[in-house]
Amino acid sequence: MSRDLDGLSDSDLWFRAARERDGEAFSLLFARHANAVYTHCFRRTGSWSTAEDLTSVVFLEAWRKRRDVRLAGESVLPWLLAVANNATRNAERSLRRHRQLIARLPEAGSVPDIAEDVSKRADEERAMRLILAALQDLGEPERDVLALVDWAGLSYAEAAAALGIPAGTVRSRLTRARQRLRERAAGAARHAATATTSQEDPR
Repeated sequence: MSRDLDGLSDSDLWFRAARERDGEAFSLLFARHANAVYTHCFRRTGSWSTAEDLTSVVFLEAWRKRRDVRLAGESVLPWLLAVANNATRNAERSLRRHRQLIARLPEAGSVPDIAEDVSKRADEERAMRLILAALQDLGEPERDVLALVDWAGLSYAEAAAALGIPAGTVRSRLTRARQRLRERAAGAARHAATATTSQEDPR
């Protein structure tokens, strides 16, 4: 950095980017939050490559709207994650087809050593798709708050500001989401136990 911007808050950097067209200030915001946005997009899509594309979309949208947005707090991250939610939602049609095609691929087994990182990313994508499949029973509002609070680590207040809803609504949606996931997990456990018993006692 040619100027000492590191000590500035997100809101100060956002003001510089918005009012002074300060690309360096915006670059620092990108450096601070790109990884969090990238991880959030991966958790919403189950694809690292799609998450990379969506991260670019999020920050492009942030630059485009920098003059119109007023941050609710000191951090720009809640707003960025709300933009990411919208970006993943808009991409959902093509992502469904992408997941269907990927799901038909064989499990990684004989992957060359030089592709170890690729194999790891593929394993992470498969695991994330299983989680996303479990979340399909939830409504989009419940998935949004679950991703923002439980995955991205936002507070109720930050998630509320990002989604434009009261903090109490965030809390109630999160409670419903967690309860449904617990019920689904309990049902899966009962099913597995029944299947195991049937195999052991074939009468």
